[in-house]
Amino acid sequence: MKFHRASLFFIIAIFVLSAFYSCEKDVTNRNFYVKEGVFILNEGNYTYGNSSLSFYNPDSNKISNQIFSKANKGSAIGDVLQSMTIQDSLGYLVVNNSGKIMVVNTNTFQFKSAITGLVSPRQLLILNSAKAYVSDLYSNSISIIDLKSFSVTGSIHLNKSSESMVLFGNYVFVSNWSKQNTLQRIDISTDKLTDSLVITKQPNSMVLDKNNKLWVLSDGGYSGIQGGKVKACLTRINPVSFSIEQEFVFPDNNSAPTRLSLNRTKDTLFYLNGSWGQSQDNGGVYKMAVTESQLPVSAFIPENGRLFYALGIDPKNSDIYVSDAIDYQQPGWVFRYSARGAIADSFKTDIIPAAFCFKYEISIPNIF
Repeated sequence: MKFHRASLFFIIAIFVLSAFYSCEKDVTNRNFYVKEGVFILNEGNYTYGNSSLSFYNPDSNKISNQIFSKANKGSAIGDVLQSMTIQDSLGYLVVNNSGKIMVVNTNTFQFKSAITGLVSPRQLLILNSAKAYVSDLYSNSISIIDLKSFSVTGSIHLNKSSESMVLFGNYVFVSNWSKQNTLQRIDISTDKLTDSLVITKQPNSMVLDKNNKLWVLSDGGYSGIQGGKVKACLTRINPVSFSIEQEFVFPDNNSAPTRLSLNRTKDTLFYLNGSWGQSQDNGGVYKMAVTESQLPVSAFIPENGRLFYALGIDPKNSDIYVSDAIDYQQPGWVFRYSARGAIADSFKTDIIPAAFCFKYEISIPNIF
């Protein structure tokens, strides 16, 4: 068959344009390699197994969704993608309802291994190059992970569920979230529970500031559980003496603050204040210096009818990332703000964008 020269040029032009627009629409392909950016963990619907992973490049404002599936021949991550931690070129995807951790290459998104034998994992905390702890919602123990063999090698009995974890010195501090009101301390050299501290009900997130003070955010529970709902509280703790230094009680009994985070210099706290998955008039992103003597009275970034669900602060430039879950059924949105609160970008992700993990050439381990 012979082609007219003009027809041939036309076909080539169409091919080139098609390739260009395909790349514009989807920046992920088999050879995709990334150095820096933000992973967005899309939780998906409970029991549907439709969680997914997105990647955002803030330099180009490019978002790529379903990157794990595309890099692994359509394979699924599992049911309820909870959190992610990075060490070197490996990313540990904690998949809550599937009871596993998927290990991926953070440059190519390709699957490397799976850590199984977990009940309801929530967060993974890396202690060194070979060892990590994993908190668990429905188990009364923390799992000990061998990062070389990608296997569970032991457990630490807490007699309670576990959620957020922070490493300071030779100790890991663990929040007992679900229906609990305690903070526990583990000696990492012996893998033994050493102490416990009573605080406000349901401590959900923790950070360690530039002064080595431990901040714990408690949502106060909810009606229907034993003891009912109490007022939420932000607690400052001295990790050396393991004692409470100051408590900041939320005035509104309906407040259920979550996602406690720190800026790059670790001198400013951020958190979401909402009312258990529903937008409210005073909902939004709140900001508070670690030197403040009282809680902020108004939102730094108001929710304005949206349904803020996840919060992440870029440890490199303090940009603020917040997600809108909309109705928990359709793909959500992420909004990026500067450290001063000015909108910088917005983009659509997948169903229930639930957490952020920041990737740099020199990896910064992060749990949200």
